[in-house]
Amino acid sequence: KIHKMQIAIDTSTDTAGLALVENGRVLAELTWNCGKNHTVQLLPNLNYLLEQNSLSLESADCIIVARGPGSYNGLRVGISTARALAYSLDIPVVGISTLETEAWQHAGTRLPICPVLNAGREEVATALYRMTDDGWTQLEEECLSTLDELCSGIHTETVFCGEYVYKIAEELKSKLGNKAIILSPVAGLRRAGFLAELGLKRIAAGDFDNTATLQPHYFRGPSITRPKPGKK
Repeated sequence: KIHKMQIAIDTSTDTAGLALVENGRVLAELTWNCGKNHTVQLLPNLNYLLEQNSLSLESADCIIVARGPGSYNGLRVGISTARALAYSLDIPVVGISTLETEAWQHAGTRLPICPVLNAGREEVATALYRMTDDGWTQLEEECLSTLDELCSGIHTETVFCGEYVYKIAEELKSKLGNKAIILSPVAGLRRAGFLAELGLKRIAAGDFDNTATLQPHYFRGPSITRPKPGKK
């Protein structure tokens, strides 16, 4: 029996997303504002998507999940669901950075892309990516930063993305002028189809995560560090 369908799950923030992918193509995708209701909404919505496409969980051969950074509750639900599905179906799991997912959506701009997630306490989680002739490149590691720190490191036209960007758009514009490129809210919506696409690259490379040890990256987990003083 040939499995070719993958399930992508993203519960990193108040915006949740699911995608079903087959042969590299998105069959169905659902994005919704779930607030703090990840626990009760995730599986019913997954079942709904599967039913709409006459598919069963058993036809999946890999689970792709956004591993954060993001909200504690959201990620806990997403990762534990992904792990439970991987265990029960005996299929592998691939965890993908939420920041990279935000950025990948805009790779076609060929500009530096700065995803921004609200980490609370006046801080943001951020990184920097770019599509170059050599391929998709991470220019800056994931880190916690303040808006001032973030803007002081931006010297060229940069695309800012992520749902939080619309709350800080005025500030970005006043600090960076036309170096800050802010997309429309519709273009900026994080979509599980792009998460799936990043996951497919990992799957193609045979690069799976260990289901038992896959952990979420919280804003203040050990995985995200503050930039060292003086390091840009």
